[in-house]
Amino acid sequence: MLDIKHLRVAYGITEVLRDVSFQVPTQSIVALLGGNGSGKTTLLNTLIGVVRPIAGSVQFEGVECAGLAPDQIVRRGISQVPQGREVWPNMTVIENLELGAATRKDWSAINADIKEIFGLFPKLAGRRRQLAGALSGGEQQMVAIGRALMARPRCLLMDEPSAGLAPTVVADMVDTILALNRRGLTILLVEQNIGVAAAVAEYAHILQNGEITFSGPAAGLVDNPSVLISYLGH
Repeated sequence: MLDIKHLRVAYGITEVLRDVSFQVPTQSIVALLGGNGSGKTTLLNTLIGVVRPIAGSVQFEGVECAGLAPDQIVRRGISQVPQGREVWPNMTVIENLELGAATRKDWSAINADIKEIFGLFPKLAGRRRQLAGALSGGEQQMVAIGRALMARPRCLLMDEPSAGLAPTVVADMVDTILALNRRGLTILLVEQNIGVAAAVAEYAHILQNGEITFSGPAAGLVDNPSVLISYLGH
């Protein structure tokens, strides 16, 4: 579904991504792991059109998307859950969800999708008129995921959804990711938490200093010596 070939991205003279290539098959969960500064968020921002590459190809369902504007990419079927959630704190839960449908005009279907989001996240239903900034971190992450789903994507980019969450909330997040995948959603999951990646993904890549240094099955990541060398440096 998503085919990334020889992608290069630079900020000024500093090259952040160097010849990055991998695929995300339809209805799969693929994990992209790496430490701070490895280029993970830059990669997702490039895929969603916020950052433009200096070389390489990003094809979604066989159509080139590199260099398109974010709204064009969203309309094609890719949506992103950003790092740090980035909800609009002074807007209600419903208003945040409606923003996720900014590229749509089918209001009856939008309202039906909001109800579906509340079915996926029952805690949000009772807080629909509450300001998003007053929610807990876990609830804000639900809003961020729901907002991304309101665009009706076929491929969801998730940037460290477990970051800053309590272990019990992380477990719920893992269940949510798996449930979305069972519904047919293709997911590219960026994580620092190897345990989360191993729990949900079928395949994993490690990004280090802007380059893919490891690719392999996600199962057994924690016990894989190659992963320890590539990810931890020893």
